[in-house]
Amino acid sequence: MSDDTYTPPRVWKWDKENGGAFASINRPIAGSTHDKDLPVGKHPLQLYSLATPNGVKVTVMLEELLEKGHREAEYDAWLINIQNGDQFGSGFVDVNPNSKIPALMDHSVTPPRRVFESGSILLYLAERFGEFLPSDPAVRTETLNWLFWQMGSAPMLGGGFGHFYAYAPEKYQYPIDRYTMEIKRQLDVLDRRLADNAYLAGSEYTIADMAVWPWYGALVTNKVYEAAEFIEAHTYTNVLRWTHQIAERPAVKRGRMVNRAWGEPSSQLLERHDASDFELKTVDKLQG
Repeated sequence: MSDDTYTPPRVWKWDKENGGAFASINRPIAGSTHDKDLPVGKHPLQLYSLATPNGVKVTVMLEELLEKGHREAEYDAWLINIQNGDQFGSGFVDVNPNSKIPALMDHSVTPPRRVFESGSILLYLAERFGEFLPSDPAVRTETLNWLFWQMGSAPMLGGGFGHFYAYAPEKYQYPIDRYTMEIKRQLDVLDRRLADNAYLAGSEYTIADMAVWPWYGALVTNKVYEAAEFIEAHTYTNVLRWTHQIAERPAVKRGRMVNRAWGEPSSQLLERHDASDFELKTVDKLQG
């Protein structure tokens, strides 16, 4: 044990400088920090988000619904820059009091209905449009099993492994070992499930896949945390097969571009208001 072992005080006090990469936006209280109304576009569904794994879940779902011909799933997607603290604006907090992306407003009902938490949004859209949530009770239950598995497991990946491996101001072996062990266990859970099933709920592609893929598919293909070699991602062959299979879906290709503010300019669609935006308004097109 090192000489600088931390001994917790009797009462914890917030150190604003001890937050690593996200010190400027993390705080121990809720609520808004400034007044800012949210924009509202022409479609009933208004999404306020960023293309993190949680945000990608919802844009993929919306694009999949449109791919199936549900015109009522047309949506406006507005960029919420979490590094700038947009999630603490009064308008966003009204939609999601937890100040996390994504958040959705459905203006097709009166009064407009707010939906927050990515899993809740996926379930809401699946039930509203009757898609990607099987009606068979056994398969529906299996879908929800894996949806809620993801909601409970991903914090270990993002807030645990991702934070200490990629974002913490200093590297410490204990938390990295602890969370690496857990995410490798989770990947083994997925790999065993996908050994005998095309998708998580069985033979059907569902909201469970949409929820899990942006996190764990990105992890094994080195698109988050650049840790694929570290965790020996190549050994999870069934997860990789499933990951690549989903990545080839046209709706997934579009969904992962929406509200994306990094990477190749041709892959960034900062806002999405019309299907033509994928061809006309990616960052490379706007830059001329």
